[in-house]
Amino acid sequence: MAKKNVTIDELAVMVKRGFDETAKKADMDFRFDQVDKRFEQMEKRFNRVDERFDKIEKLILKDHKRRIEKLEDELKEVKGTLAMLLK
Repeated sequence: MAKKNVTIDELAVMVKRGFDETAKKADMDFRFDQVDKRFEQMEKRFNRVDERFDKIEKLILKDHKRRIEKLEDELKEVKGTLAMLLK
């Protein structure tokens, strides 16, 4: 491959292009860091929301269990009363 003589102006343009590319990459790295931080914040918030939903679900299930047990007790009373009436 033949050697090409490069002028000072061409060299300056190549160096500038290299600096511009480096600056673009640095800017993109900074932006990716910002996006990563934002995703971390969102993940923390979603985890808190999940915890709150879990608490709500447990409360609802606990209340339903209590209500079912109460209904079962009342049904036993009704069955007992009916058994006494039908004897």
